[in-house]
Amino acid sequence: MASSPLGTFKNKTIFAAGWLAWSLMQVRILHGWGFTWYISAMDSLVSNGLLALKTILIVNNLWYYRPKKGKYIHIIIICAAVCGIWSVIVKYAMAHILPDQPEYLQFLDKFMPIRFDIALLITICMALISELYLTLEEQKDSEHRKTNAEKLSREAELYKLRQQLQPHFLFNSLNSISALITIQPAQARKMIQQLSDFLRGTLKKEENQWISLEDELQHLQLYLDIEKVRFGHRLNTAINSSDAANKLQLPSMLLQPLVENAIKFGLYDTTEPVTINIQAAQESNYLVITIQNPFDPETSSPKQGTGFGLSSVQRRLYLLFARNDLLITKHSDNLFTTVIKIPQL
Repeated sequence: MASSPLGTFKNKTIFAAGWLAWSLMQVRILHGWGFTWYISAMDSLVSNGLLALKTILIVNNLWYYRPKKGKYIHIIIICAAVCGIWSVIVKYAMAHILPDQPEYLQFLDKFMPIRFDIALLITICMALISELYLTLEEQKDSEHRKTNAEKLSREAELYKLRQQLQPHFLFNSLNSISALITIQPAQARKMIQQLSDFLRGTLKKEENQWISLEDELQHLQLYLDIEKVRFGHRLNTAINSSDAANKLQLPSMLLQPLVENAIKFGLYDTTEPVTINIQAAQESNYLVITIQNPFDPETSSPKQGTGFGLSSVQRRLYLLFARNDLLITKHSDNLFTTVIKIPQL
């Protein structure tokens, strides 16, 4: 529910200052018309005090009971009725406060229709300002709820993407461990330990979405150690990162699917040794990471077969930055290159 128009200290101060200025102006006008300061002050105090109270009641009433859209005629009718009651009360009150001032009471009776019109105009303006304020507050609340819902939706999708990475990699690793158990039990035990360290690090990183490149590369090395047990001498990696780049931040677990994609297209269709090159550098306000792997154009299809790895990273970058230009792929001379740019917040 939107806050009351008079619920904040700032609004209360503006309201009080406005009524004080209006009351002082009325005192000065009445005194200029020949009434004493006392009569002018009492008239202003009673009439404007009751008028202020009346507007407060209407503003608070609108806070609890809003008219339907387009039914603003109801507000005008209510304001007119309340102003009529105000006129009667003011005349009655002043007749008892200043019973020995017939000239003033005659003036009050003569000009009451004009004062009624002024009071009605003030009351309607206050009511419309209150209605506008409440409408804007509701729009702000609606936008805030919409933003929170979108944020929760993005976080849920990001979490789903991260969760999809683990089974995808886990099944491959378990299959390799299963194959190694009978022929190379020592390697199988080593791979189980490495897999345990990798998954433990993954669970810890889910609590913190952003990490430094240095931490991400250390975690990536655990993944590469597991893959090197699977592929043996066929898999080689070269990682080059500057000291400045190591301190920059990126979403956790962002590089693993890219490297997994490079291994998939670089090693699955060949028996020759393959080197995966990973380079990281700072360019302006971006962390730029380049991953390169050889591929055979006759057996690999990098144009269409980008797989879950690239698509998941592309989606995560869009959810985080609302941009589709932060991941670029290209291939030439049997070399497939993936470039990601991470804006530094």
